[in-house]
Amino acid sequence: MLGRSVNTTMLKNNNFKYPFEKTAAVLSSADTTFGNLESPLIENCPSSDTGMIFCGRKEAVEGLLYSGFDVLSIANNHILNQGQKGKEQTINILKANGILPSQNEITIYRANDITFGFLSFDLVTYPSTPLIPLISLKSPTVDILVVSLHWGNEYQKEPTLSQKELARKIIDSGAKIIIGHHPHVTQPVEKYNNGLIFYSLGNFVFDQDWSEETKKGNAVEIIFKEKEIESYKILPIYIQNNSQPEFTQ
Repeated sequence: MLGRSVNTTMLKNNNFKYPFEKTAAVLSSADTTFGNLESPLIENCPSSDTGMIFCGRKEAVEGLLYSGFDVLSIANNHILNQGQKGKEQTINILKANGILPSQNEITIYRANDITFGFLSFDLVTYPSTPLIPLISLKSPTVDILVVSLHWGNEYQKEPTLSQKELARKIIDSGAKIIIGHHPHVTQPVEKYNNGLIFYSLGNFVFDQDWSEETKKGNAVEIIFKEKEIESYKILPIYIQNNSQPEFTQ
């Protein structure tokens, strides 16, 4: 989330790479780097340390490039905070910088002879989205299907039973990995049927310094071998200065 106090901190430091300075080396070392972009990027985003209507400046893409992001989900409940025009600006800024936006149509990215497909859904705003038919249709067209879900209850450390049931259906329909976000705190990881479910990775770059749990989050390193998951590693972070995560292990 590159708006609000993250934005003002970048402006104060005159450094749009600032939020990622302590994590970019690890993020950019991956063959494929994926995340969730919680704020639209627009020209002349106004500065504010308050409110729930987000935007980041178009220059903030510098930090995303510095970190090596290849694909970013824009399927979340804040992407329309600056209206449809703001969303379109965001898509254009990302594409102009070689970063692929991911929504509820499959985004293809190839790395090391593996074809990754990314499907991203905002189940907070659109809870009745019919995911399973699309996942079943698209999973045979790629080697690894990653499904990004903006879902769940904010500040809760456990997913609901309905989330668990849906996640398992998604894996059974052909997805290999589920990346969850929106609760702003971390939730458990589940291994299921040769797939991995990360119910919530918590915050990464965010300005919620009012509790310890919202200053924590996880990145995940996943190793693939012959188009299957060989291993994974949780990389916990702690957010400093209301904007800058650093790895704690």
